[in-house]
Amino acid sequence: MKRRTFLQALNLGIASATLYNGAGQAMTLTSLLDNKTQDKELAYHRIQEIKYSTVQMKYPRLVGKNARLDLHGYGPNVEICCITTDKGAMGWASLRGSRRDAEQIAKELLGKKVSEIFAADIGTLEARHIPFDMALHDLAGIILQKPVYELLGRKTPYLTDYYSGMIYFDDLEPSEKPAGIDRILEECRYDYEVGYRQFKLKIGRGHKWMPYKEGLQRDIDVTNAVAKAFPDCGILVDGNNGFSVDQFIQYLEGIPSVKLFWIEEPFHETVADYQKLRSYIKTKGRITLLADGEADPDPKLLQELFKKKLLDVHLTDIEGLGFSNWRKLMPELKKLGVQASPHAWGSLLKTHYTAHLTGGLGNTITIEGVTSTSEDVDLSGYKIQKGKLIPPSTAGFGMPLLKKI
Repeated sequence: MKRRTFLQALNLGIASATLYNGAGQAMTLTSLLDNKTQDKELAYHRIQEIKYSTVQMKYPRLVGKNARLDLHGYGPNVEICCITTDKGAMGWASLRGSRRDAEQIAKELLGKKVSEIFAADIGTLEARHIPFDMALHDLAGIILQKPVYELLGRKTPYLTDYYSGMIYFDDLEPSEKPAGIDRILEECRYDYEVGYRQFKLKIGRGHKWMPYKEGLQRDIDVTNAVAKAFPDCGILVDGNNGFSVDQFIQYLEGIPSVKLFWIEEPFHETVADYQKLRSYIKTKGRITLLADGEADPDPKLLQELFKKKLLDVHLTDIEGLGFSNWRKLMPELKKLGVQASPHAWGSLLKTHYTAHLTGGLGNTITIEGVTSTSEDVDLSGYKIQKGKLIPPSTAGFGMPLLKKI
């Protein structure tokens, strides 16, 4: 994640924390007693060691370009941290931010009771400890022998739709002999067999990689072809801010019969542009969701867009904002009537974290899938059934680490 995006997401998390005061979250006597018991158990453990490593995630195919970025490759090598307590409990997860920054903070955690830095009903207690946010959730789940979604309040997780976020401009590869639209259809068939019933198509080829008119027509042809070949699947489109509002309306004119589940980041968000797009959609009688907030999020502008009902879905990255900050933000989104779908592209680990956030808090319209395998992590606990992602009921995030750290 770019440093600018990271800092803006962190500011968004802090802003949401100041907004959230727990109103309407009245606790029953049973839940109060449960929290007291959980805090006591977490207090029994002290953080003894923090180690760092990486885990390799492998995509099933080369993932190509989007409107702004070149080839995305075959899968990331994800930086992780492992937190061990003096009682032998170990939790691990992606490291939020850089290892260098985390190492500067880690000494503050060593020797502390887990309950001093983490509460099951809140998450990470201090904003500066957020690099370890994901791992602390996993550790708490391991100690309490509960899946993370249960820490958030659900014995049985909420389930929602699950889309493939891996349909890029692979029709343009290899550059010396482009495969064409058939390659996109092949990838959709593969993802259909994996279990997806929604596909997010990257569009915006004319922004950088093709002449504008030719790229626009290819975007239109790809969208129409996938919708025709998979009539039982939802179609999402993501422009990665590669259009102007007028150019995007041209695109919509080319797919009049396609029912889009959502439109994501067609252009960099402004009130005027989203007013124009919303008005066009309403005039044409089309029904689709508008989703934004991933790239360089501006908290004040996003809040204005949501309040004006110009956006429907909040997309800030699950790690960029942070799991604990998402826990604080979700009640505010519910009050505004806004759905969530935290950005998870790049790592299947982020997809699985989102499944637990969704499982515990709901209010998530769909989850971004990043199909991957790994020799370093046991990913087998997660299942896809009827186009929905089901997290395991095992402790923590339910992803045993196979790699010795």
